[in-house]
Amino acid sequence: MNEEIKSMLNTVMLDPDKCKGCITCMKRCPTEAIRVRNGKAKVLYERCVACGECVRLCPHQAKLASFDSFDVINNYKYKIAVVAPALYGQFNNLDDINIILNGLLQIGFDDVFEVSRAAELVTAATKKYMKHHKYQQRPIISTACPAVLELILVRFHSLADRLLPMKAPVDIAINLAREEAVKKGVKKEDIGVFFISPCPAKVFALKTGMGLEKPEADGVLSIAEVYKKLLPAMKSLTEVKPLAKSGSLGLSWASSGGEAAGVCDVKFLAADGIENVINVLKELEDDKLQYLDFVELNACNGGCVGGVLNVENPFVAKARIRALRKNLKYTASEPIAEDKDESFYLWDKMPEVKDVFRLDENRRVAMQKLAVIENVLSTLPGLDCGGCGAPSCRAFAEDVAANEVSKDECVRYEK
Repeated sequence: MNEEIKSMLNTVMLDPDKCKGCITCMKRCPTEAIRVRNGKAKVLYERCVACGECVRLCPHQAKLASFDSFDVINNYKYKIAVVAPALYGQFNNLDDINIILNGLLQIGFDDVFEVSRAAELVTAATKKYMKHHKYQQRPIISTACPAVLELILVRFHSLADRLLPMKAPVDIAINLAREEAVKKGVKKEDIGVFFISPCPAKVFALKTGMGLEKPEADGVLSIAEVYKKLLPAMKSLTEVKPLAKSGSLGLSWASSGGEAAGVCDVKFLAADGIENVINVLKELEDDKLQYLDFVELNACNGGCVGGVLNVENPFVAKARIRALRKNLKYTASEPIAEDKDESFYLWDKMPEVKDVFRLDENRRVAMQKLAVIENVLSTLPGLDCGGCGAPSCRAFAEDVAANEVSKDECVRYEK
């Protein structure tokens, strides 16, 4: 098992004691990565894109998103919190981001760095890239959402050449946070940089170093877990230092459409929610959206505010962030990374497409399996009921061809 699959195993997990085998998660998985076997859900990790849809939808809370324990920060002398802008939408009656940032210093961190600050840099880099690089096919597809990126690599291979080869804001933030700490005189080996994540896809991306030579984060924490520690710390603050350095543009990345709106002077489309994302990707495959320049897609409803590691309703969180943005300048008041060239923002390497739906490496064997699939399908009712433990009749036939199940397991199989 390769390292990427191992990381995926630690990203979305199942509590077998809570699982009732109800097939809710199986029917809604965008890559058919779930089966129900012996009354329990089973994840086919090579297909999983860590979108968190199964975690969100499970009525029995049997699906779990994994992340690092908060105690992991104690492994380092100088601890930096890299803050996702979605965190700002979790608190009621908040009118100053500095309260959150100061609260983080109270619960064990020595410094903070806002992802929204890096998002403004990525926005500027994206505008320059689109101006100077010509794509054979438009629109260009944002790669900021790792679940969408993974979905394209798994299911929509033909769109891979339209991907924007830009590092995510969190990757830029981690690098800059580490650089700033070194400039302050902190030893590299003492620095621990920890991202506070709204979703399992970002946990997966940072653990595997998606698009990077190697993973850069020293740990990935959950917004929900940090929230529990942060709330009482914020209430007990006696002094609020001006730590916030990002503008309203950076905060807008927390919600669907924020990234695309910042890339000015282009025709763009922004969609959120995994089903809507899939519909847009299908239209892109059919070349129906060639009049657009840029497409922003977020797997979670509402954007990052809808991630399953958040606390608040995504629509409430979105409204709170919109209110916070009104009090900020459009972009950061303090310039950073002025010495960085384009290579600093671009991927170190192109993520590879994944042939997870290939029937077999051997073409002859694959053709034999295809014949079995077509034969089994001809005998099935085509109801896609899920009673067999597969999400569709086609998926069931594929499982039969792979000798994973017997065709007799279809409750309506015509013998």
